Amino acid sequence: MQDAGLRSRPARAMLPLLLPLLLAQPGLAASAASLAPPLFNVSLDEAPGVRWLPVLRNYDPDFLRTAVVQVIGDRVPDWVLRLIGKRIGELERFLPQPYGDEIRGMCNFLNLSLADGLLINLTYESSAFCTSIVAQDSTGHIYHGRNLDYLFGNILRNLTVDVQFLKNGQIAFTGTTFVGYVGLWTGQSPYKFTVSGDERDKGWWWENVIAAFFQGHSPISWLLRSTLSESENFEAAVFKLSKTPLIADVYFIVGGMSSKEGVVITRNRRGPADIWPLDPLNGAWFRVETNYDHWKPVPKKDDRRTPAIKALNATGQANISLEALFQVLSVVPVFNNYTVYTTVMSAASPEKYMTRIRNLS
Repeated sequence: MQDAGLRSRPARAMLPLLLPLLLAQPGLAASAASLAPPLFNVSLDEAPGVRWLPVLRNYDPDFLRTAVVQVIGDRVPDWVLRLIGKRIGELERFLPQPYGDEIRGMCNFLNLSLADGLLINLTYESSAFCTSIVAQDSTGHIYHGRNLDYLFGNILRNLTVDVQFLKNGQIAFTGTTFVGYVGLWTGQSPYKFTVSGDERDKGWWWENVIAAFFQGHSPISWLLRSTLSESENFEAAVFKLSKTPLIADVYFIVGGMSSKEGVVITRNRRGPADIWPLDPLNGAWFRVETNYDHWKPVPKKDDRRTPAIKALNATGQANISLEALFQVLSVVPVFNNYTVYTTVMSAASPEKYMTRIRNLS
């Protein structure tokens, strides 16, 4: 548990205070435990209210309820708890399908209130300190990798799962998520595109999300999942991720199937602030995005960008691969005590989608 004096601080304020203690020996590859998460199938042909039950039945309900209570209690301000509790009936009308029914089905199975189910899904939308990389090798092949860093690693490492979402019995898309969370921050649509999301901190998150949610804006992870489900190619995915109104700012990193199909989309809630594509003809064969606008100086107390760039340059375009990208994402402080999982993927080789649960040792 965090110190009571720190608990009230925004996560962004906490990270610079803690990183100097955690991120020793920058630039060195980390020695770490690395385990594959459980893999589950979720059939989109099943009714939304029951499609997650094959996943939930593999976990102790008491453990899941305790995790929900701990995360909500630590991250959600009291005024938000009161507001959601009073207005859950009204909020239900704003829940897009199938996410509303999926959350309701999980809550019924776990004996949780709908308010708690919605809150845990919205809570994970914040405080994700991530590193995402999209890169092109010298033959034009696109690779995509990401670290997801979060404050509750001790809980989330036990809840991390890879999910194959099935339509008509076939894999429609794959993603990595947490048990009880219907959205995705990492995913792959086979032979189409890959996508990850990194938090972009802009002001008091809960004030933004409540206002935007009542305006019908989409949670970040729900948009990422719907893009994987609905978009037919890289260009369609970039358009949808750029234009759809969101409840909070974010960075979307997208990789495609063809040469130069890689981009970082810096999002405001209402639209794109910046589009930053690969430019391999001019030497920009990779893009690195952490949690800061790429055109601004990175904070010295949380510089994951520079070590990642150095590691990529040392690897070289001719040598980049999923295995090499995993090693880049294992360099301290790109990889750190907050890192919950690392995923590497390539839309052209969907069978090589790989997630590893990480634990710095």
